[in-house]
Formats: sequence, C-alpha cells, structure tokens
Amino acid sequence: MSATDTVLAGVEKLRQNLRDRIAAHKAPFHVIDVAIAQAAIDQLESAEPEHWAAVWSTPAAAFAEKAKAREAAGDTDGARENYLLAYGFYHVARFPSPIHPAKYAAYRNSIDMFRAAGRYFSPPLEVIEVPFAGRRESEGKTVTFYVRRRPSAVKAPVLIRCGGVDTWKEERNDYNDLCIAAGFAQINIDGPGVGESPLPGSIDAERMYLPMLDWIRTQSDLDADRVLFVGMSYGGYWSTKIAHCYHDRFAGVVNWGGGVDKFFSREWSLSSLSASSYLMDLGPARARTVGKTTYEEYIAGVEGFSLLEQGLLDGPHAPMLVVNGRHDEQVPFDDMLLLLEHGAPKAARFFPGGHMGYGPNTFPTVLAWLKQQVRL
Repeated sequence: MSATDTVLAGVEKLRQNLRDRIAAHKAPFHVIDVAIAQAAIDQLESAEPEHWAAVWSTPAAAFAEKAKAREAAGDTDGARENYLLAYGFYHVARFPSPIHPAKYAAYRNSIDMFRAAGRYFSPPLEVIEVPFAGRRESEGKTVTFYVRRRPSAVKAPVLIRCGGVDTWKEERNDYNDLCIAAGFAQINIDGPGVGESPLPGSIDAERMYLPMLDWIRTQSDLDADRVLFVGMSYGGYWSTKIAHCYHDRFAGVVNWGGGVDKFFSREWSLSSLSASSYLMDLGPARARTVGKTTYEEYIAGVEGFSLLEQGLLDGPHAPMLVVNGRHDEQVPFDDMLLLLEHGAPKAARFFPGGHMGYGPNTFPTVLAWLKQQVRL
C-alpha cells in the first residue's frame, strides 16, 4: 500500500468511527443534527486540530446565526434549539480537549452558545461564580458552576454532576432534564484541570468543590442536608475522594467509571492509551487535566493520586454507588472492586460493555439509587 493509500485508509477509518458514534449516540455527538454532521464528516481530511476545529465550527456558526434570528423574532423555542445545536457542533470542534488555539476558540464559543440556550431552559440556567481562595499564584480566584432550580414550596434535594477528561459541565443536559423531572435541583461543575476549573488536577485539588458546597448552604430553596454527587468517568475519581474527605456533606455519591488506584500507575497509563473505545488524542487530553502537555508529564503528574496510597479508602465516607462497564479499556475494573473491598459496604452495579457501561438501564439505575438516598 502506498503512503497516499495509507493516509486515505486512515481518514476513512476516522470517518467510519464518527459515523458509528453518531448511530450509537456516543460522545461527542450528544447534541447534533445528524444530516449536517454526516456532511461535515465527509469533509474531514484528518484529525489535525486546526482542520478538525474548522470543519465542525462552520455548521456551528450557521446554527448560531439561526438562533439569533429566531431570538430576534421572539421564537424562544427556535432560539433554544438552534443555540443548543450551535453548542453541540462547537463541542465537537473542541473535542476531546482544547489543546490548540482553534479548539480553544471553539470551546469558548460552545460555552457562549450553551449559556444562550440556557436562558430558555425550563427551569432556566443560572451561571454562578463564587470566590475561591487559591493556595498558589497560578490558581484562579473563582469557581464557576451552573444551577437549575425547581420552583417549589419546599427545599429541593441537590444533585451535583461532574464529568471527566472530555465531558464537562455543558455536556449531557439530557441527564439534567431527567434529574430535574425526578425532583432534584441540578448543579453542574467542571472537575479539576478541565473546563473552567480554577486549578489543575493535583493531590489536593478536591478543595475547589468546597466553595460550591458552602454556597448551597446559603440558598433558601436548596436542601443542604440532601446533597448528592455524581462523578462520571474521571469525575468518579473526584467524587470518590470528596465522599471520603467531606463525607458529612453528602447524602450519597456515585463513582460512575472513575479509577482510584491502578488507573494512575505507569503501567495502566501506557496500556490504556490505545483504548479502542476512545476516539482520539487521549494522551494530550489526560495531560491537560494536570496542566501538562506531554504524556510523560501526565504520568509523573498523577504520581500519588491513588486513594489507596493516600490512606483514604478505609476511612469514613458518604453512602456510595459504584457503576461501570465490566470490560472497560480506559479504567481498570480492579479499581471498582478495590472500592468494594475497603471501607463501609457500598452499592454496586456493573453492566456489560466498556467504559461507563452505557446501556438502556445504566442511567435509570443511577437515578433510582439517587432518589432512594433522599427519599424522592
């Protein structure tokens, strides 16, 4: 096979992977117009960051213009849907991580579009910024998160959700809608080292969640005694850590596919880098979570992250649910079992398949457990 043929085969493999992801509703295609996404895929010549961002930002910009026109005409439903589609395409454009200026520009645009759509959510999206007292000069001064409140005469239980390496506080609003319908006030926050987090991942980065937890206590419509936290993928690591560090703050915590020990070993870091379930650029995306650029820097940066090595797993913790796919290539399944072997007994549910164990019963199982913890 010639060099040209090899390149063409690689491009077609990328395109087919993306088509399969659209069909399976996998990341990064959770908010998308399928026909326009298919047309964009046909234009892809590589996954080179600048080219990738340009291909996906073009339809995003078109949807943004449609949204503004609908907004000017007083069509709030049309504005919301087109802003969401603009967000969805900009999200693809920055995926999995804004490691290039073009991808970073797409990321900032995705935030703007999501917040514009959020004005027309029911209940609407609120952008909250609270002060953050960093310990280092390089750390930010605020923690930013989203809130959607339930109109109610009684205090609502609070469900906080945090994503992982590539899924941030703007993503999976479909889950937010289901949680709000179930009776929760919804909060979404970025984890350390991603999105608008004020600090990179580090041994003590869990402190960035405290200003948000303190803020909840000041809100007359939020029940600070019924706070739940769902950490998805890498967010499951942070949910597990805060379940132990701040165990008195939570009525329940879910680790949905987050590594806690072996995940941070050099051996696993290298072997999982080629996980077939990940689309592309896993190495740079992971490196960015600890404020680094190379994968060797990432491996060095997560030394000591193991919660077993930190001596936390046998200490008190909030009630926990552990969820994942049985054949995860990105996170060692042994880490799920390790959680069950330490500390107080935990609930667990493992599903067929790979990372996160996505299937028709996965999220309903998580939501049912959450409702049970706060008597909804």
